[in-house]
Amino acid sequence: MFAQSEALVVLGIDPGLTRCGYAVLRSQSLQQTDVVALGVMTTPATEQLQHRLCALQLDIEKLIDETQPNAIAVEQVFFQNNVRTAMSVGQVSGLVLAMASRLGIDVVQYTPSQVKSAVTGSGTANKLQVQKMVQQRLGLSSLPEPADAADAAAIALCHLAVAPLRSSILRAKNAVGAK
Repeated sequence: MFAQSEALVVLGIDPGLTRCGYAVLRSQSLQQTDVVALGVMTTPATEQLQHRLCALQLDIEKLIDETQPNAIAVEQVFFQNNVRTAMSVGQVSGLVLAMASRLGIDVVQYTPSQVKSAVTGSGTANKLQVQKMVQQRLGLSSLPEPADAADAAAIALCHLAVAPLRSSILRAKNAVGAK
């Protein structure tokens, strides 16, 4: 996957139709991680679904073109009280997964508890705890805002923490399969 000396650029996505958080982080190591881009893409609720999805696709593709990530990490939602929200999150997630596949970019999904655990050490951390840890880990002068952008940064940090282990496992599987 990636050698230890290579920089890993990860696009973290907190999927949402109205607000889609994104964070692009460049890392040589977990101790040296830089913020390349951080923010939220929005679409108006008054627009038709297909137009909103198309707008998000264009915005995400532009971000990918500008930042050239090696990997995309997306939050995977298992349960949502609001069915409409769950559907829109699922649609945006599917859009990102398909786009990454088409562009040949490694894409991984993480549950909220996996993200919280990787960033704070607790899978039950609250939003403020996650924001504070993202701020500390990235050396930001203030809490990352809005929450969707902070969540996207946490998702990218989760991938940066897990990527070396994933890479080792893939190498081991390939070595066993090659014999």
